[in-house]
Amino acid sequence: MKEKILYLTRAALIAAFYVVLTFVSQFFGLASGVIQFRLSEALTCMPLFYKEAVPGLAVGCVLANLLTGCALWDIVFGSLATFLGAVGTYYIGRKKPVMGPVFPIISNMIIVPLVLQNVYGATDSYWFLMLTVGAGEIVCCGILGMALYKAYKKVA
Repeated sequence: MKEKILYLTRAALIAAFYVVLTFVSQFFGLASGVIQFRLSEALTCMPLFYKEAVPGLAVGCVLANLLTGCALWDIVFGSLATFLGAVGTYYIGRKKPVMGPVFPIISNMIIVPLVLQNVYGATDSYWFLMLTVGAGEIVCCGILGMALYKAYKKVA
């Protein structure tokens, strides 16, 4: 019973932190759109430590997208991108932590540009949107996420 409570608590905390950090990015106009810099994406390193981070990130992304006013299909597919990235980080990144950020970066680079074009009517090319979304993901997941990973690893 104690393990289940700990699992749910960790998942809920990760979801809550995801929402809060998305609101920080939203305050600066960077949580959505062609140029995205979601600080919350740094948390995609957490599946390297806990399996409960996978549902925590997925739920956090759904809530963040709902609360920041995203369109329904963005809520669905944007959250799917985060979920797929978290699953990849958990299953493959745990064996090679340096590979952890690769999965959320790639899943967002592939899915989010399609959402931007088909849901929000972005007229930029798919490849350009892959670059803009990818740049934000590289910074948030790759650089900030790995910095968080290294800092958390020291105290965990």
